[in-house]
Amino acid sequence: MEEKDRQAAIDNLYNHGMKVRREVVGDKYVDRSLQSSNEGTVSKPTQEYITAACWGGVWARNNGILTRKERSLMNLSMLACLNRSTELNTHVKGALNNGVTEEQIAEVMLAVCVYAGAPAGMEGCRIAEVAIKQWKEERVVSSD
Repeated sequence: MEEKDRQAAIDNLYNHGMKVRREVVGDKYVDRSLQSSNEGTVSKPTQEYITAACWGGVWARNNGILTRKERSLMNLSMLACLNRSTELNTHVKGALNNGVTEEQIAEVMLAVCVYAGAPAGMEGCRIAEVAIKQWKEERVVSSD
């Protein structure tokens, strides 16, 4: 594959991924992430890769096998198990945007307690509670 064709494929994934990323986690979060990556040289390639590969290559899959809601539920469990609090906070909000309920988030954290240990599940609950509160507050501010 020629370099221009490879770059065109990456650009296509990036553009589609950016659309999906904004739909799931919101413009405010994405803009803040991109702004911080533009201020330095270290994270910009990572932001581009994540947008193309993760959001454009995986989240954008529309093959009828997994919905965005199901992808969100999986992410919540993995991020809680891995103790990735910043990403968990973001993805709790994204899950709510995707139609996941607070009760479903609670069930995910219960499963995390069983499979990754009570400390991981309890920390996941704490992060989820904060994220849910922030998500609700952001929705109130947005509707004003």
